[in-house]
Amino acid sequence: MAGNKISTNKLYEFSNLNFKLLVIFCSLFLFSCSTTDKKPGDIDILRSQAETTLQKAKREAALGNFENAQYLLEEVRRNAILTDDLSLLVRTCMARGNVLLALGKTNDALAEWKLAVDNAERLNDQELLSVSKIYLSRGKLITENNNNAKTILDEVTLESKNIKKNRLYIAFSWQVIGLANRALEKYGDAEDAFKRSLDIHVKDSYLDNAAYDWYTIASIRSLSGNTQGAINALESSIVYDRRIENSWGIAASYRAMGDVYKKMGKQNEAKEAYKRARAIYAAIRNDVEVAEMDKRIGS
Repeated sequence: MAGNKISTNKLYEFSNLNFKLLVIFCSLFLFSCSTTDKKPGDIDILRSQAETTLQKAKREAALGNFENAQYLLEEVRRNAILTDDLSLLVRTCMARGNVLLALGKTNDALAEWKLAVDNAERLNDQELLSVSKIYLSRGKLITENNNNAKTILDEVTLESKNIKKNRLYIAFSWQVIGLANRALEKYGDAEDAFKRSLDIHVKDSYLDNAAYDWYTIASIRSLSGNTQGAINALESSIVYDRRIENSWGIAASYRAMGDVYKKMGKQNEAKEAYKRARAIYAAIRNDVEVAEMDKRIGS
């Protein structure tokens, strides 16, 4: 199938991209911006509890337990309000938006991301404000079916100039630039952007983000007709997800691998990939995905 144009939605080459993306972007805001440094005499019991709960929410998302993650993030929001911690509130809004998106609540997700921008504007932190705006732009790119991809690319490129210190934020900017270029069918530029992100994530040991970079590179390659390159990228994604025991991510990559093999006309390899994805979905007790894998295996 190499060399032929693949007719599919330019943002979602793989049907479960949202879920893989959810876990990674939850991770971004769990680790990238801690609350104010503690000084002698400070009390940070509630803030410490919130950070611990954020970690639990990330783990629930990694297992596909999005409703549990939503419940935990609501508790984090409560602690952020109690402590008047705007930084924590901004991160919580971003993560909640991801969970709501995964649950199919698009309008609620956009509202959370807009709230994140509103709260960031109250802080004297230009980097956090810019990354909040980029995050909202990514949300629009996902929910508006690529209609404003060029405008979003310009917005993100402009805001990214304000991000100079936080390497995880810089990598995130490259990811969204890559997503916008993919939507515009500029596949070479899209892969280059994700490789810039990947370089930061590998050097700084953000392995879950590196797994997502490879996963998205796979979708870019598949869209461009480079199906074998897509398989290679998915194998790299799985390597990183195994290292961090990201069950949902591994299953997502096997499922995508099945889709690519099917495009290549390799039905046996496709079914084997779907079976491996099914085994993981069954182990994490996700009946919806198990049923979907059964359907693909039987087709």
